[in-house]
Amino acid sequence: MGLRLAETHDLVSARLREAGQLYTKGRRELVELLVRAGRPATIPEMLELRPSLTQSSLYRNMTDLEGVGIVRRVAGAGEPTRYEFSVDILGHHHHTLCTVCGAVADFFMAPRAERSLEASLNEALSTTGFQPSSYRLDVFGACPDCS
Repeated sequence: MGLRLAETHDLVSARLREAGQLYTKGRRELVELLVRAGRPATIPEMLELRPSLTQSSLYRNMTDLEGVGIVRRVAGAGEPTRYEFSVDILGHHHHTLCTVCGAVADFFMAPRAERSLEASLNEALSTTGFQPSSYRLDVFGACPDCS
């Protein structure tokens, strides 16, 4: 599922306005970088795409965007933190994580398969007393470039 830049700007602008924050030039650039990346991205990857940005500004703005629910952190096994748009902007999805090169990519499941997975998880957790609020499936293996 690809995000459209104009629609994403509108969603982010509205969310920041609701939170009493400004949609600054730096935040707009971060949104554009995440849309352009099309997958969860690290701060170093974003700096590589836009070297004119400063690392401290990226971290500060990511923290602000995360605080209002625009982005979320995706932590891979032993890999640097990656950032992506929150589920209400990007949609419910899961990740593939390459254990060879560390690449992370999004994937979406068909609604029927998603319902089946959710039912299976609820059944598995039913005896634990745990009340899930959401879930994310991370699939580890080799990406097409490494396999």
